[in-house]
Amino acid sequence: MTAASTPKGERRRQLLVVAAAELLSEGGFAAIRHRAVAERARLPLAATTYYFDSLEELITAAVRHEAEEELAAGRRRLEELSERSLGTEEVVELVLDLLLGTDSRDGGTESVLLRYERLVGSPRRPYLAESMRDLHSRLHELLAEIFRRSEADIGHERMLELIALVDGAVVNALIESDPDPRGAARRMLRAQLLR
Repeated sequence: MTAASTPKGERRRQLLVVAAAELLSEGGFAAIRHRAVAERARLPLAATTYYFDSLEELITAAVRHEAEEELAAGRRRLEELSERSLGTEEVVELVLDLLLGTDSRDGGTESVLLRYERLVGSPRRPYLAESMRDLHSRLHELLAEIFRRSEADIGHERMLELIALVDGAVVNALIESDPDPRGAARRMLRAQLLR
């Protein structure tokens, strides 16, 4: 048994992952540095290289952690709404939470901009490809469940169109310095779902 596989080692590793995920959320990939992660986790700098073979492995763990937390929160929210059919407003907000993050609820561009920078920047990090494919697939499964619960007749292709619509609305809002990109996406998605 190595120190990394002990309960204390697992706790330390998890502290590093959570710290890296927080930095990722606050500042993107560039914010994840060994020293910054160690300081955030309140652990020695050497812990980052002891528990992770590389910065890439730490970044991958942070991306996975953040996405897993968001998917779990989306699933819990969906379950809180019970087995009844979901209304359009509930569907819109659930979808936007999953695509833009819950931090976007308060308006403003920063959290949305950082999220899109990460998504667009991830292909430059081939070590993330497998995780991104897996997380993307699981996101689509959850979105499909949301649409099923709304009793909307939305197949896979239509769902992809709605995701693209949200992405386009957000990017256009960011380009135009709209202070509320989630609001722009909300209007477009609502209009499409009410058609």
